[in-house]
Amino acid sequence: MGQPDGLTGFFNDAIAIINAAEEKHVKLRLLGATAIYYRCPKSRKLTEAMNRPLTDLDFMTLSKYAEHIPDIFSNLGFEANERVNTLYGLRRQIYNDPKSGRHVDIFVDKLTFCHELDLTRRLEIDPTTLTLADLFLEKMQIVKIGEKDIKDTIILLLEHDLGESDDGTLNVKYVAKLLGNDWGWYYTVTTNVEKMKNYVDGLAMLSSDEKQIVKSRISALSERIEKEDKSMKWKFRAKAGPKVKWYTDVDEVENLGTTPSS
Repeated sequence: MGQPDGLTGFFNDAIAIINAAEEKHVKLRLLGATAIYYRCPKSRKLTEAMNRPLTDLDFMTLSKYAEHIPDIFSNLGFEANERVNTLYGLRRQIYNDPKSGRHVDIFVDKLTFCHELDLTRRLEIDPTTLTLADLFLEKMQIVKIGEKDIKDTIILLLEHDLGESDDGTLNVKYVAKLLGNDWGWYYTVTTNVEKMKNYVDGLAMLSSDEKQIVKSRISALSERIEKEDKSMKWKFRAKAGPKVKWYTDVDEVENLGTTPSS
């Protein structure tokens, strides 16, 4: 693996890992901030201007591939976190490169933090990363969302338009349907979208035109979410509102952290 020195090093290492897995017929897909900036090449200078450092590499895979992951990373020179992998290996694995210091997280089937994002049927839509919509949901599912996640999502919306499919656009049809079936998901995402909208104007590195692009896409996304038919389960849960806890607390495991870390 290369040295952890900027975006190019991260991208090169990520692609090398994906290709090594592919040679063994194992599917890995990049997620987290590294995936967003990989999908947003026109915005990489903005990434640097936002002082948004990348730290680790995060991947998603499926449970049918999980048993093959240790050999792949061993062959690449990584050391396994044996404690974590033994206890949690069917849902998460961790590897470290002793030479570069690169840290890698592997998530299996689902991203389960404040809400559950099931990717068992969506992992292979894109050959390199999660889809744009799933990258968006990955960030927006965090109830106590941080500044870095808001910045990541702004970059995603600046560079990618909304659409009704996963073919190069952020699939608002899929997002709206997911949120229309789960009030908790809906409440968290719409609350965070509003925070993001308020945050945009304070970003001095964005031009007025760029701010307008992001805000118009946020508005269009919000409108599409509200227009979606809501399930009976959604309507029943909405009556209680946020007075009743609507999300899952993230259990911290030693050396695991709570969210994709890059």
